[in-house]
Amino acid sequence: MNEKSRIYLDNAASTPIDSAVGEAMMPFLLDHFGNPSSLHEMGRKTTLALSKSRHHVSELIGANSSEIYFTSGGTESNNLALIGYAKIIKKLRPDCNRILVSEMEHESILETVRYLEKDLKFTVDFIQTTSDGFVDLKSYKELLSPKTCLVSVMLVNNEIGTIQPIQTMIEILKKKDYKTLFHSDGVQALGKIPIDVRRMKLDMLSISSHKINGPKGIGALYIRKGICIEPIVYGGGQEMSLRSGTENVYSIVGFGKACEIWKNKIHESNPVIQNLQNYMINRVTTEIPESSINGSLQNRISNNVNFSFKGINGEDLLVKLDEFGIEASTGSACSSNKKKKASHVLKSLGLSYDEISGSIRFSIGSQNTLNELEVAVNVLKDVIHEFRNTN
Repeated sequence: MNEKSRIYLDNAASTPIDSAVGEAMMPFLLDHFGNPSSLHEMGRKTTLALSKSRHHVSELIGANSSEIYFTSGGTESNNLALIGYAKIIKKLRPDCNRILVSEMEHESILETVRYLEKDLKFTVDFIQTTSDGFVDLKSYKELLSPKTCLVSVMLVNNEIGTIQPIQTMIEILKKKDYKTLFHSDGVQALGKIPIDVRRMKLDMLSISSHKINGPKGIGALYIRKGICIEPIVYGGGQEMSLRSGTENVYSIVGFGKACEIWKNKIHESNPVIQNLQNYMINRVTTEIPESSINGSLQNRISNNVNFSFKGINGEDLLVKLDEFGIEASTGSACSSNKKKKASHVLKSLGLSYDEISGSIRFSIGSQNTLNELEVAVNVLKDVIHEFRNTN
């Protein structure tokens, strides 16, 4: 089966590069190859390109250009935010040694806090999850204390697409006046919902390029002006001395262009994607017996839908769908290289082992069409019917 006939519904894992993004990148891959740290004309051209891209990224999230630090992606941004701030706090306020995260964070947060707990001796508290996929605000309030130095809760969950009540959580935190910082993993939120870090009073935000039709291997960390964190990579002092290493110029240019495009199309594209999501939800839940949606239908992004099918193994279903050219996933792509284990996100919702093992995530992109969704649902119905009749 050729690539054009395949139906890609795994956009939460990665998205195709926009043609305009590719065009913007090519000159900096082939012609304008100067090092931004160099003083000659070629270096100045790349420095200017970095500045323009930083501006486009900052505009999409309502920040100042000086508050954007480029990284290799969401994982590094999360590491830099948590470890960088923990190192500062360890020196300045050693008694303030608790970090608060939700049970359903991305592995790049969970693995980072495990490191902080083991190596830097921080105490990690986990906020419970409601059955419909949101942070439990009662649990959050109970866990906050004067010793909580940092809260990190994702804006949008990567597996089930629920939008977390970050604004409410920050308001609760500010009233406590604990001088606690609030970081959010915004990787799945970027381009899906409007983000204004000033209005939200966010202290730090991690974002990534390849979720919004930009290149892989490039992301950014927003750090509110006045907040100090320590670097975790040392060297020549690039990125305002916070992230050393020669800048990945052509990828940064691509990220900037992707942000520029999404700033202009977020309000027109997402309603179209929402209609495709609604079409899929309505057909699957009415035409496939014993199917259910994981996570609330309210307060979720427009492109993500996670189903459980009773009596079906999700991985077997993925393999069979792939044979028919339908590409989806069982959850976080970043966890697929690790030893297989039940989804911690679905487990936090209180789902049974059978419900978790029978889950599959479809995530829709701006390139998808109604005809593709129609074909995908028809194939899904046939495959599940076949599995149930042969078991």
